[in-house]
Amino acid sequence: MTATPAAAPTWPRPRGLLLDAMGTLIGLRSPVGATYAAVAAEHGIDVAPAAIDRAFPGVLRQAPPLAFPGLEGDRLLEAERGWWGKRIDAVLAAAGGSDAPAPTALHHALFDRFADPSLWRVYPDVPAVLRRWHGAGLRLAVVSNFDRRLQPLLEGLGLAYLFATVVVSSSAGAAKPSPQPFRIALESLGLSASQVWHVGDSPEDGAGARAAGVRCLLVRRP
Repeated sequence: MTATPAAAPTWPRPRGLLLDAMGTLIGLRSPVGATYAAVAAEHGIDVAPAAIDRAFPGVLRQAPPLAFPGLEGDRLLEAERGWWGKRIDAVLAAAGGSDAPAPTALHHALFDRFADPSLWRVYPDVPAVLRRWHGAGLRLAVVSNFDRRLQPLLEGLGLAYLFATVVVSSSAGAAKPSPQPFRIALESLGLSASQVWHVGDSPEDGAGARAAGVRCLLVRRP
């Protein structure tokens, strides 16, 4: 992983690291459009993968936070599915599909499909780096704007054992750039903001870490 800022070596050595997931540790094996188009076709909706890929980033940028204060259990799962269902409808409409909501069965099929670890890959540099940090005694945690699918994904990808905790925005009740997910991770690790660094890949990572008083390194991936 290549990270900034260059001044980072002058920082005090951390006792723990908070890490973003998507775009930092893991990514999709194939573009999101290919999976959306294939599953949509199974439900009678014809849409081009390239059109979905063009629409998807803008839909996510305009979406409300993937965060549900006070919800847990089945109510949280229902909220997560509902949030993604609205994004699916918006992506399909923007990609040239129908403006009518997609069938609930399609929403659920896509939600479940992206819970499959086989769709995801660990970036090649990640396992050795994480094992080195873990072996050096650093406490590691994930802080991600995602939902409860992340923990089993990390288990399926062989990374979960390296993390003391996994904090996702949906159950944290707030999404980066809010400092709340960082504070939950710090409390779980038993460390102060001055004792950890955050490693991420987005402006939200940097802003959220700063708001929590945590130093941040941003990864630059090709």
